Amino acid sequence: MRDKHLHIPQDSELLKSIYRQVEEQLVIDRRVFLVKIWVKFIFYFSASVFCYSLLYTVNSPVYFILDFILYGFVSLLFAFNFSHDFSHNTIFKSKKLNNLCFIFIYTIVGAHAEAWKQRHIHSHHYAPNVEEYDSDLNITKLIRVIPGSDHYWYHRYQHIYAPLAYTTYSLFWIFIKDFIILFSKDPYTEKKGFKYHLSFWVQKIVYLGFILVLPLLYSGQAWYIVLSGFLLMHLTQSLFLLFTFFMTHHVETTAYPTTDEKGYINTSWLMNQVKSSNDMHPFSETANFILGGFNNHIAHHLFPHYHHIHYPKLNKILYQVLQSNNITPNQTSYWGGLISHLRLLKRMSRPESR
Repeated sequence: MRDKHLHIPQDSELLKSIYRQVEEQLVIDRRVFLVKIWVKFIFYFSASVFCYSLLYTVNSPVYFILDFILYGFVSLLFAFNFSHDFSHNTIFKSKKLNNLCFIFIYTIVGAHAEAWKQRHIHSHHYAPNVEEYDSDLNITKLIRVIPGSDHYWYHRYQHIYAPLAYTTYSLFWIFIKDFIILFSKDPYTEKKGFKYHLSFWVQKIVYLGFILVLPLLYSGQAWYIVLSGFLLMHLTQSLFLLFTFFMTHHVETTAYPTTDEKGYINTSWLMNQVKSSNDMHPFSETANFILGGFNNHIAHHLFPHYHHIHYPKLNKILYQVLQSNNITPNQTSYWGGLISHLRLLKRMSRPESR
């Protein structure tokens, strides 16, 4: 696809300068990188396996449900820390191996891997927060974040009902959205052949098998306890998932570039990536370990080919270059981002903010 961002010479030169300075100044020790990767993998994989195994060993229905919720949270963090990087081929040299691992981890959380990957790489990364280009904006009419978009009466209350609506998203994604994508015309997938359909159904069957069927058969809990644990896992998991996703691009200071009648975006590619993204604790190794680089979103959009482990160090270089050019990156704390997102929803709840 031909780039439809504005060509602004000074931004193009700045982008080259950013790439050059990061390449020159960022020191990457491959052995340290591999140690960190293995430590992180062992931690999240072991935590996921441990929490899942407890489903078959605890006797109390209350502890069973609590463990189901804990498993959902831990497995989501596992996906945060590995599936995203696998989708961008930043762990193994082999693209096939990266993709295989990506599909495996996405299967654990129940989403269709291929559908998400196509949209994320070819749509969202190309033009974040740009209507008609960024597929992540095509979520629901219940939430209004885009200036100038249609306003409905219920948007007046969106900052109140949003957290409740967010709890349903992972169930919607797994059981509705993925199926709509599979059986509808899809501009992001050229061909949905036999392999695509086979992969879809295998992923869904495997997920439902280990997350519902096996606990129903072997946990020793009543069916309604298992179903309650499954649903509560999704409600809590989804709330954390969607708030985290939204805070990376939808807070008070993030930009929503517009397009002209020919579809040209009114900003450069560099400024689209920087101004439409939000960082949370961008220099924190702890936040990076927990959130898997989602907290370093500006760096990720400019350097998707770098593994997220490098982002805290990379940000020290990136922020210095941006600030020396009078560009202030969007930055919040995690809780500050949550509050800022709700404030954005409240601001966009008014029809005069069209």
